[in-house]
Amino acid sequence: MNWITKFIKPKIKSLFEKKSSKVEENLWTTCSCKNLIYKEDMYTNLMVCPKCGAHHKLTCMDRFNIFFDNKNFEIIETPLPKDDPLGFEDKKKYTERLKTARKLTGQDDAVLIAVGRVQGLDVIVGAQDFRFIGGSLGAASGEAFIAGAQKALEKNIPYIFFSSSGGARMMESMISLSQMSRTSLAVHELRKKNIPFVSVCCMPTTGGVTASYAMLGDFIISEPGATIGFAGRRVIQDTVRETLPDDFQTSEWARDVGQIDLVVERQYLNSTISTLLKVLLKKAEAQSKQESNVTIDKSIQTAS
Repeated sequence: MNWITKFIKPKIKSLFEKKSSKVEENLWTTCSCKNLIYKEDMYTNLMVCPKCGAHHKLTCMDRFNIFFDNKNFEIIETPLPKDDPLGFEDKKKYTERLKTARKLTGQDDAVLIAVGRVQGLDVIVGAQDFRFIGGSLGAASGEAFIAGAQKALEKNIPYIFFSSSGGARMMESMISLSQMSRTSLAVHELRKKNIPFVSVCCMPTTGGVTASYAMLGDFIISEPGATIGFAGRRVIQDTVRETLPDDFQTSEWARDVGQIDLVVERQYLNSTISTLLKVLLKKAEAQSKQESNVTIDKSIQTAS
């Protein structure tokens, strides 16, 4: 055996094997149904499995591209509080986790806010990226959500938010938990001004997000098969000591027990939400006219 047979050929073979495996990884993906799906088919189908219909998680930018008319939108700059206010560290420093998440997502934090049109209606839309530390709700995410609400108030246009989160961010402790009340107050301000707020619960919507703004929409919608709940299934089952239904905490179960209003497939979210918004906007307009007439009547009575 000469040196070409012993060293060169195996080296060339290994290079081709690595290249081939990388090509395979780039072309195919898997789904929970255990089917191998061609990635191009998945993207064409809005990241919904063409075999079983499972709605896979989306990035914020993918969500905006799918939802806004003609993919036209503008990202709104939101406040970014100080990183790691508590100096938190477990297996890693919180600052390291933030650095990794920012590199992975290309975002400063889990939430992005954008302005654009949906079926011709001007709207503010927010979304969470689950890849950013589980889409967890921290100070920066809270500030972004509130900034979106403020922009909706300024422009007097509807606010739509797509949740995808494991809940409050443990690395920020009470600072994170305070975002639950702050975001809830922001939704209350929208309600006071009759500005529609539509909440869309995506896979998953759990913990402190479910216990705050995600359940405060004028309409609460979900994508099929999404997990919606506060505590985990195992924790609840161990607490109540009863066997839970197989579909417990799915979006379909939540709809059937009255926790949410609608389960809508991804491809129909744009048209469905725009129709609901038109109903809400007509109602708000009618209510505004009624309040105006009451004010005029009171003025006439006072003058008399």
